[in-house]
Amino acid sequence: MFWWLVGVLLLVLALFISSYMGITQELLYRRHGKCAREALFYTHLLPLPAFLFLHDNIRTHWTLALESDPYRIQLLGGVAVPLLLFYLIGNVLMQHLCISSVYYLTTECSSLTVTLILTLRKFVSLVFSIVYFDNPFTLYHWLGTVLVFVGTLMFADIFRWQRKAVKSD
Repeated sequence: MFWWLVGVLLLVLALFISSYMGITQELLYRRHGKCAREALFYTHLLPLPAFLFLHDNIRTHWTLALESDPYRIQLLGGVAVPLLLFYLIGNVLMQHLCISSVYYLTTECSSLTVTLILTLRKFVSLVFSIVYFDNPFTLYHWLGTVLVFVGTLMFADIFRWQRKAVKSD
C-alpha cells in the first residue's frame, strides 16, 4: 500500500507540474508570440548537457544496440541494420512526431484542453497495453474508464449542449 501511495503521489505531483508548465507556456505565448518550433528546440536543447553525467551508461547501451541481431531492410536493398538500432530510430521518429504535435497543439488550444487531450492519449495507451499484453481488465479499469469519459464529456460541455438542443426543439 505504501508504494502504491507513493506512485499516486508522484502522478499527482507530475500532473500539477505539467499544469503549471502549461499555464507558463500560455503566458509566454501571449507575451512573445506562438512559436511552437522554437519552444520545442529550447526545451530539448537546454537539458542536453545533463546527459554528460550519463555518458558511460549511454556508451554501454549504444554498444549493446550496435551488437544486436541484424535486421535486413528490403527497401534499402537488403542493408543489414542492428535490430535495436532499427527500433531506436523508429522510436525517435515517433517521439518526434508526438512531441512536435503536442507543441503545435499548445499554440492552438488552452493548457487545460491540452492536458485533457494528453490524459486521453495516455488512457488510450493504457487500454491498448492491457489488450495487447492480454492483461485482465478489472473493476478498477472499468471505474477509471467511466471517470475518464464522464470527465471528458463534462469538459466538452456535452450535457449542456444536449439540454439546449432539447429546449430548442
